[in-house]
Amino acid sequence: MAERGQATVELVAALPVLLLTGLVALQLLAAGYAMTLADGAAEAGALALASGESATDAARAALPGWAEDDVSVRVEGGTVSVRLRPPSPIPALSERLTVSSSAAARPAR
Repeated sequence: MAERGQATVELVAALPVLLLTGLVALQLLAAGYAMTLADGAAEAGALALASGESATDAARAALPGWAEDDVSVRVEGGTVSVRLRPPSPIPALSERLTVSSSAAARPAR
């Protein structure tokens, strides 16, 4: 009879670890997705720059709506750099996982 309820106790003890592991996994997936988005935005900005259009507008247009407040675009010479903060329920963690990407462009001939 001493083993009665043992599985419940073990589940209650393991539940926080399982939830934390799930949160970390989802946060890493969000950071990877943000990196993919930053790459695409930098490339879109570089293509716009090469064709004489606004690189900043093109890079921002290549991102989904949630990223509007979490992105910074910098254009220096022929290089477009995009920094993107991934979504996160923990803002301090999101800051530390900020990703960046850049793409270079040559003017059209």
